[in-house]
Amino acid sequence: DITSAYNVAEDIYLEPEFNDLCGFLKSEIRAVVTQIVEECKLSPQKGEDALALMQAFYDGYSFSEQENELIYNPTLVLYFIKRFQRQCQFPRQMLDNNLAIDRRKLSYLSGLPNGESIISQALNETPPLNLKRLAKSEGVDEMLNAAKGKTFIISLLYYLGILSFNGKTEFGKLRFKIPNLVARQLYVEQLFELFLPQESERSQAQLLAEDFYQTGDLQPLCDFMEQRYFRVFDNRDYTSANELVIKTAFLTVLFDDVFYVMDSEFPLERRYADLTMIMRPDQRKYPLYDFILEFKYLKLSEVGLNGAEVREKSIEELMALSAVEDKLAESEKQLLDYQTRLESKYGDSLLRLQLISVVAVGFERVVWQKVYLNHDLNIE
Repeated sequence: DITSAYNVAEDIYLEPEFNDLCGFLKSEIRAVVTQIVEECKLSPQKGEDALALMQAFYDGYSFSEQENELIYNPTLVLYFIKRFQRQCQFPRQMLDNNLAIDRRKLSYLSGLPNGESIISQALNETPPLNLKRLAKSEGVDEMLNAAKGKTFIISLLYYLGILSFNGKTEFGKLRFKIPNLVARQLYVEQLFELFLPQESERSQAQLLAEDFYQTGDLQPLCDFMEQRYFRVFDNRDYTSANELVIKTAFLTVLFDDVFYVMDSEFPLERRYADLTMIMRPDQRKYPLYDFILEFKYLKLSEVGLNGAEVREKSIEELMALSAVEDKLAESEKQLLDYQTRLESKYGDSLLRLQLISVVAVGFERVVWQKVYLNHDLNIE
């Protein structure tokens, strides 16, 4: 309507004073949680556990280019709060089914040129996704007709609420990150289905992961990665292969929000563990382990062998290769440092911590070891 004054509407979407308009602040959530804890006659620690869980799974959103207090996803917070109030316990699943539409849109984006690589980059944050500016809108016309390049994909991920502002680069570009574990789960599940399109394969992988949670034995899962998962990679993937590719592969298989708070590149006093799996406080009654995993990658040229030669070697022969030994030693040092820092945060009496080093030799073989505080490495 060319006669309407609405044609000159002012866009205030990114103004900092409106950053928390459609979300909750931590102080607002704390007040409600405190009331529920009192009504349910629970310990104050239960309230702190609830706040910690919601922060990990639901916090992390910023809708202003300026530095603002991060806000919580209101749909997810209300989902958690309603169940906590009714049942006096935390919901088993942290993801509200109302976000199923985001799964479908993420699936659409992953099928676009560069879509899969952008999703993987968002998950690894190396390097962080960045843009000079957001696309102005993602309406029907843009969805159907616009060029669907990097700007389109990242902007749509942002507008969907599964990317958030994360400051600026040294050159002033807008930087983005996955805001929390619920959003991260959407990315992980999308890549899981891309890499393992058969339901039977995904079911097998999940069963192996569940066994790992209970035993700490990674060998069956390593065998699966060699025989099934890594078969989706081809020679072109070798050119960009590194630790991040291996970490992403294991993350998609091991991710579980029912029992674990999982994080890749978890900050531990300015150091970053590749993958941490810390049991949810409400699930510690079950006999499962906590984990820190460190991933390393060796090119075939670094071990002086071709793919066929690597496949023929036994695990013991692979472990004896000097390049593999060096990677395991490097990983051991890092894991022991992470253990000290993690236990200082959670307390060594709370965690049932397993330290695991994983080394991939090309996409052909995977070896692993548990690391112990006495520096004695063993295979289990």
